[in-house]
Amino acid sequence: MKILVTGGAGFIGSNYIRQVLAMEDGREIVNLDALTYAGNLENLKDIQDDSRYTFVKGDIGQRGDVERVFAEHRFDAVLNFAAESHVDRSLHVGVDAFIATNIQGTQNLLDASREHEVKRYLQVSTDEVYGSLGDEGYFTETTPLEPNNPYSATKAGADCLVRAAGHSHGLEVVTTRCSNNFGPFQFPEKLIPLMIANAQEDKPLPVYGDGLHVRDWIFVEDHCAGIDLVLREGKADEVYNMGGNYDVPNIEIVRNILQILGKPESLITYVEDRPGHDRRYAIDSSKIQRELSWERAYAFPQAIEKTVEWYLSNDGWLQNLRSGDYQDYYRMLYGERSDAAEGLDLA
Repeated sequence: MKILVTGGAGFIGSNYIRQVLAMEDGREIVNLDALTYAGNLENLKDIQDDSRYTFVKGDIGQRGDVERVFAEHRFDAVLNFAAESHVDRSLHVGVDAFIATNIQGTQNLLDASREHEVKRYLQVSTDEVYGSLGDEGYFTETTPLEPNNPYSATKAGADCLVRAAGHSHGLEVVTTRCSNNFGPFQFPEKLIPLMIANAQEDKPLPVYGDGLHVRDWIFVEDHCAGIDLVLREGKADEVYNMGGNYDVPNIEIVRNILQILGKPESLITYVEDRPGHDRRYAIDSSKIQRELSWERAYAFPQAIEKTVEWYLSNDGWLQNLRSGDYQDYYRMLYGERSDAAEGLDLA
């Protein structure tokens, strides 16, 4: 079985590739990645010479790049991890890249999958397409799509294109929607790696608003296991939600990290809230648990300890990402809000 993984040099994609190759079940993977700021081949350095793995530099938003990789390989399945995913970039820098990758890129992959008779297409989506919850309740697969920022709007548009490809053209499609991931190799614009890095250096920890925005947290290895299960056993034209069953305010996550590192809470600095910041996300995973027997292997306390340990042991990887253009971008974006906000996508 040969699988095309798009965005495989990113956080979740690279964890998925490593996890599948570790199974040693004969599957081959071609990784198509444009290597934008969040794509990093160092994430896959340990498997780059594996005969079952091939890297191809290319942008799913460019039809020619997609056609080229499909012409060179015959795929049994396509997993689309590739996405522009930074909410603040979509709000403050511009939405063009999000439309090009998340919408046009998805359609390019769907068209190529149909033309080349791919057996299954899996779209990796997000719980953000559902919008914001009140104080109670959970997102289910039948929750209406109500995206509240340009990033989530383009992801919702992509989900609709996937659904249409299944219903209109008979392409076998499945979609997964997941809550906030964390774990090794996550780009430090995201809440958990940013807090780990800043706390370790005794820098201020920027927290949006009152810090009470609630997110559901899942360890990336559990998410990847669920994606692979849906790829192999999920029903065509279905959506499967995955969550960590750990929905807590952001400030609680920050305090937890400080406690693990033995750092004082005085490092916490509250910054101006982002526009249209969704108040609460929480996922109901009962469908995938019931139909596919998916279960999380990691409880949050165990997973966050493992994550902190990984970042402390891989400080060189982290510092390489936090230099140069990365710092210039965040000074531009957040400098007027707070000197503490050196880089954040604070959930």
